[in-house]
Amino acid sequence: MNLYRTEEFDKALKSLPKKLQEKTAKKLELFKKNPRHPSLRTKKIKSARGIWEGSIDKKYRFTFERGKDTIILRVIGPHNEVLKHP
Repeated sequence: MNLYRTEEFDKALKSLPKKLQEKTAKKLELFKKNPRHPSLRTKKIKSARGIWEGSIDKKYRFTFERGKDTIILRVIGPHNEVLKHP
């Protein structure tokens, strides 16, 4: 599985606190190995066709699009903010 990041994702990731960036790196490694791991709580976003969300922790989420062998990481941030613009 190949992971690609949008510029928006990278920009938002860099703005997060260092500890959260480290936590995100671990979660994305897990995501790469098993996108449906229970701790990621991945699910489709009902209001955005073809876009999914995953969990970093209780407050932070990331969104992504799935392709055949590719996943595009779109945005990352606080849950409510991410869902406004997935």
